[in-house]
Parts: sequence; structure tokens; C-alpha cells
Amino acid sequence: MNFKALAARFALVVSCGLMTATPAAAQFWQCVTFARSVSGIEIRGNANTWWSQAEGRYERGHTPKAGSVLAFSPTSRMRVGHVAMVSKVVSDREVLLTHANWSRPGAVETNVRAVDVSDAGDWSMVKVWYGPQGGLGTSAYPTKGFIYSGHAPAGGTLDAPAQPSFQMASATRTVTATQRANAAQLASVQHGPTDPRGIFTLVNEAN
Repeated sequence: MNFKALAARFALVVSCGLMTATPAAAQFWQCVTFARSVSGIEIRGNANTWWSQAEGRYERGHTPKAGSVLAFSPTSRMRVGHVAMVSKVVSDREVLLTHANWSRPGAVETNVRAVDVSDAGDWSMVKVWYGPQGGLGTSAYPTKGFIYSGHAPAGGTLDAPAQPSFQMASATRTVTATQRANAAQLASVQHGPTDPRGIFTLVNEAN
């Protein structure tokens, strides 16, 4: 075999190896993996199991707090539920969520609006900002409530950097040092500005 043929075969083997490795490095975020990473709440499994798994391990309730995770109930369109971290409490009936795999598969959205539309004002039904529509979606989603990390002391705020690519805005409750570190780590793999309307970014899953 001459040198040119050997070089061609070597190049083919290398290119095939790279093609094989690419899919593993290009995984997108699932909502549960992302919520666990940024909230510090160590629950695994499908989103529709988080509420029951949290019983006895984490505080649960129906009042939004920064750093908590909102657990969505499964529906016919969302069979395994959804989980999203509260990055800011705007009012008793509006929060900003930071979550993944909502508007587009594998996409991360930071500080997007979620509004309580329940009759009782208990966050049992919400509307969430939806990327393709550029605003609150037309659908309302049932939720089970908020799971609290249990590590954040009452009072205080989180100081956000001047121009973060991953923004954890000031809120009525402290977000833990672990959550700050997780947010900073995720910021290093995201690209583009953060927009309160919800700019989404595709990122590799770090799990």
C-alpha cells in the first residue's frame, strides 16, 4: 500500500471516530437535569415524580420562593410533567422561571414569565412564556406546588452581576452559595444575552 492510500485510510478512520463521538457530546438539557443543577435539589427521575419524592426530604408548599422548583403535573401533552426553578419572585402571582426543554427541545430559557391563573391564587394552574409565541402561551398547566431547597435562610437577596449570561435576579429570599456556583458554571457554557422575555440557548448537558 502506497503512502497516499495509507494516509487516505487513516483520515477515513479518524473522521469516522469523530462522527461516532459527536452525538455523545451534543446532548441537550432535560428539564430535570437542569433543575437539579441550578437548584441544588437532589431529586432524580421523571419530573412527574419529583413532588412525591420530595416528601420527607424537602419542604413543599404553594408560595413561590427564589431557588425553589415548581413541579408541573403531567398532562396528555406533557406526560412526564415538568420542573422549573424560580429565579425571581415578581409578585404573589408572577415569577420568573429558569428552565430547560420547554419552548424547544434541549433549550435553556432564563428569567421567563410564569403567571398564576388559578381561581384560588394557589399556583395550582399557571401560564408560562413560550418562545415561538414570544409571550405567555395560550395553554394553562396544572402544577403540584413548589419544592424548597431547605438550605436558604430567610431574608436577603442574591447580587446579580452587571451583565450576566445566566441571570439569577434579586429576590425576596436568599439563593444558596451552591446555587450561585451552579449558575456561574452554567453561564460559562451558554452564549448570548439574557433577556427578561426569555432568550433560549442550546447547551450541552453536563451530566
